[in-house]
Amino acid sequence: MSRSNTAIKEPTVISDFKEITKMRLSLSVVFSSLAGYLLGVDIIDLKVLTLLAFGGYFMVGASNAFNQIIEKDLDALMDRTKNRPIPAGRMSVKTAFVIASIFTLLGIIILYTINKQTAMFGAISIFLYTCVYTPLKTKTPISVFVGAIPGAIPFMLGWVAATNNFGIEPGTLFALQFFWQFPHFWAIGWFLFEDYKKGGFFMLPTGKQDKGTAVQVIMYTIWTIIVSVIPVFGFTGELKLSIVAAVIVFLFGLFMLHYAVRLFREMTEKAARQLMLASVSYITLIQIVYVLDKFLR
Repeated sequence: MSRSNTAIKEPTVISDFKEITKMRLSLSVVFSSLAGYLLGVDIIDLKVLTLLAFGGYFMVGASNAFNQIIEKDLDALMDRTKNRPIPAGRMSVKTAFVIASIFTLLGIIILYTINKQTAMFGAISIFLYTCVYTPLKTKTPISVFVGAIPGAIPFMLGWVAATNNFGIEPGTLFALQFFWQFPHFWAIGWFLFEDYKKGGFFMLPTGKQDKGTAVQVIMYTIWTIIVSVIPVFGFTGELKLSIVAAVIVFLFGLFMLHYAVRLFREMTEKAARQLMLASVSYITLIQIVYVLDKFLR
């Protein structure tokens, strides 16, 4: 009996704090921001790098906390989210709101110390995620398009933090992460389809696990691959990619496309889950290759 009790991990204040701010997701977003910074900078400033990491974490954490406040009643309906701190009754809305508000202020202030444009894009990201994307999730599949905008800002944000300038380079980084999010989120929407339905969320473009959705997954994966190799052609300003790196990036894209095509062929939740995992590996590896190529070229 005692052995089974020790196997069950009881939620703690720390685990609830991690959950309300979605620490793992927040850290992956910070990784994107830091990759963008390294791509844009000439001389690495550890102070700015640290400020960007903390500022980015606070901004994403705030968005996630606000999201869970707004969706608390819907989260209680879904197996995936019913044990989150607010629907489970372990954290009050007031406490979550205080955390979200403090995180928002800290995030904007820290990013502002880097430069005004970085703070502005960070604030836009929180606003779109909380006030536009979250309410639209129960209304229309277009919510994924809206959510892809704040989701694509971090990679771009790093470049803006490094250069205090928005141009073709951060625009390309934005486009890459923007297009990537469609196959990523639709894969999640596919294998969590029944659970999302309990909460009334419309995540798939056709509203169904059908060929129409699978075809769009393939199309947006192809767009992602195209954008990822554009810097090799030399018209994305200071954002450059060597031929070797472009080939590697392209091959990673084919790896992700393989799983997108598999979803079209098999139409199963297992195939969708595999695509989701492949997409996470893809975006991480792409950012690493971009950065390594810059410093090894």
